[in-house]
Amino acid sequence: MMKRFLILLMAAFMAHTISAGEGMWNLLLLDSLNYNDLQKKGLRLKPEDIYSLNQASLKDAVVIFGRGCTGEVISPDGLVITNHHCGYSRIQAHSTVENDYLTNGFWAGSKAEELSNPGLEVSFLVRIEDVTGKILSDVPDSLPESERTMLVAKKATALEQEAIANTHYEAEIKAFYYGKSYYLFVYEVFQDVRLVGAPPEAIGRFGGDTDNWIWPRHTGDFSLFRIYADTSNNPAPYSPDNRPYKPRKYLNISADGVEEGDFTMVLGYPGRTDEYLTSGGLSMIAQKSLPAKIEMRNLRLKALEEEMAKGPEVRLRYSGRYVSVSNAWKKWIGVTKGVERSDALRMKGFFEEGFNRWAEGLADDPMGYASLMDRFQSLYTLYEPLYLSSDLGHELLNSLELSDMVDDVQSRYYTMEDSSSQYKKTSLQKIIQSGRSFFKSNAAGIDHRIMAPLMEIYAKNVAEKYHPVFYRQIIKEYKGDYNAYTDFIFNQSAFTDSTRFNKLFTKPPATIRKKLENDPLVVFYRDFSRTLMLEVYKKADSLNLELNRLYRTYLSGMMIRDTSRILYPDANFTMRLAYGKVEGYQSSDAINYRYFTTLGGIMEKENPEIDDYRVPEKLKELFRNSDFGPYASNGQLPVCFIASNHTSGGNSGSPVFNAKGNLIGINFDRNWEGTVSDYAYDPAICRNITLDIRYVLFVIDKVAEADWLIDELTILKN
Repeated sequence: MMKRFLILLMAAFMAHTISAGEGMWNLLLLDSLNYNDLQKKGLRLKPEDIYSLNQASLKDAVVIFGRGCTGEVISPDGLVITNHHCGYSRIQAHSTVENDYLTNGFWAGSKAEELSNPGLEVSFLVRIEDVTGKILSDVPDSLPESERTMLVAKKATALEQEAIANTHYEAEIKAFYYGKSYYLFVYEVFQDVRLVGAPPEAIGRFGGDTDNWIWPRHTGDFSLFRIYADTSNNPAPYSPDNRPYKPRKYLNISADGVEEGDFTMVLGYPGRTDEYLTSGGLSMIAQKSLPAKIEMRNLRLKALEEEMAKGPEVRLRYSGRYVSVSNAWKKWIGVTKGVERSDALRMKGFFEEGFNRWAEGLADDPMGYASLMDRFQSLYTLYEPLYLSSDLGHELLNSLELSDMVDDVQSRYYTMEDSSSQYKKTSLQKIIQSGRSFFKSNAAGIDHRIMAPLMEIYAKNVAEKYHPVFYRQIIKEYKGDYNAYTDFIFNQSAFTDSTRFNKLFTKPPATIRKKLENDPLVVFYRDFSRTLMLEVYKKADSLNLELNRLYRTYLSGMMIRDTSRILYPDANFTMRLAYGKVEGYQSSDAINYRYFTTLGGIMEKENPEIDDYRVPEKLKELFRNSDFGPYASNGQLPVCFIASNHTSGGNSGSPVFNAKGNLIGINFDRNWEGTVSDYAYDPAICRNITLDIRYVLFVIDKVAEADWLIDELTILKN
């Protein structure tokens, strides 16, 4: 009994306090919410030094890089640093077998040699505005959630347009706390972003997928880009006449290094967290959906590995895809293990029991807090089979390259049917050309290997009522043999053989249409899409709206129950501040990790037989000669360090600051045990992994010998 009492007491304490390092804070609310705590932890800046409209502040040096990363400006000429993995696709796009920048690295010798990247954008945050009152005025709580959502969206669109009228800015309104609050974010977006430098993969991805999400790390995960603007310093499409952007703020770099216990702070754009999920919601994800998706990706990764082993050209073609598939796969494994290790489900259950006891004791309960947990359970009972069908169906279709091929060809063909003869001719040429590219890649061969087991995984994890129609055919005609059904598709479909594909599009239009409608792969894709569109998505969306309302009520109850507790909002790819300290952790019994790694660790890991652990000869030579320049500490060259900042996907490339607001590192990962922080932050094990800025400077200076870039930076050292 005493043991259970202590467990309950600990759970209640953990549920009602913000742990050291926990939280992703809205910059607009720093002064009123947690600035005092920041000061106590060691921060030596004022709130206006971090976010201000009236003066240059740190937020003016931090950008959204591309569509899912963060970057920061580090020179008066618009030089931006982000992660190597954030710039990976751009480096890959410029690479050929003859000029393999992934393998060999790329360093422009001057601004004239920097490489343009069509489609790549960076966005600066101009301002944030609380528009909750404007959005929710005349929106009664009793309004059905679907109507509320439409009304809010209509108001948000009007406010966004009003905010950027007569400007070149872009605007977006985001919901916080499941729609309790709304904030307007205004951005300035630059379209001319050029590749400046990137280390070879053996530095920028050292450790590769073997070390991904793992501490200790020894990865030089950075790349350099430059923002260009027109002659008025405004955003403009690429032009040789554009000039390097002159930023409102760029970051000073501290080469002093870090010590255990030092204050650290991260600014960036964390993508998504679900910290307030109930135990039922977390169980659905961590115990059902993620294990099935991990099993699906096991198959996909194995097939990609087999294909990439065929030669350097194939490796280049699939390397980006492999990295993307592997990254989420390994994270999901970490999440499932982290949920189990941290006992997150039981802890959430304890908190929910306490919430119920509090609600039952209320004299007046107009919001229905006392019945809230029962309503959650009822809704999740209905929602879970739909969620699994949607999530696993999406994973299955995305796993097959043929899905995109079928979708693209159908879209092009049916669009051109009522068009001019010239447009039809052009569209047919494009279809045939896309077919050539597709078959050259052997993507169909990879799909053939994985299609049958993917269908089996879906079938065993999803309720039968959400199985597409072709599953009946598999049972009836193929006696449940998924391999036989897959062979039938690949032996008959025009999309799985280049000869059949090219022959099809020489036929008359009526014949092409008939063949497309009855092609077995099209039938497979159409059946799956129809099931998801007609039977799953609409019902799931409706239930998700109701869950959203319950979560909004849940958070309102939490705030009323404990007015001393500050609830940080879930991440939603808006700029947030996280803070913590440099510290190691104990991963398991008798295994304690220190807070930093060095170049010596890279040499210890070196193994020429393993791609992930190959070390460039120049790096080995610099190590042998202890030629570390001014970047060493106590005779060692630092590479990475860890701290207790609460980060998530989207924080890749985020600046890590010291107490004075100087750049000390580039955030690039989390420890595997700590990936559970997207759902439940555990202060004992959750750590963000940072590339030490001194290693960045060393690589630019000593490995790349790009002195002109070092000269562009403001480097501070006591």
